[in-house]
Amino acid sequence: MDDKNYLFAIRHRDGGVTLYIDEAYAQERGADMSKLVKIEIPKDLFINGTVQQVREYVANYLEALETGSAKG
Repeated sequence: MDDKNYLFAIRHRDGGVTLYIDEAYAQERGADMSKLVKIEIPKDLFINGTVQQVREYVANYLEALETGSAKG
């Protein structure tokens, strides 16, 4: 069983992010699927973090991807 926790996200020009629980929901909401990124969320953050903490983690991850410094 895959016990990893993932969210899907899109980073906007202003630095904000929109989070989606899965690709189907993103598509239903009209997300640009070509910009959708699947991100593994650390288990402790996924379970105990606030929405704002998760949003900040995702924003930082996506920013690192854009600058070429993301791990993974």
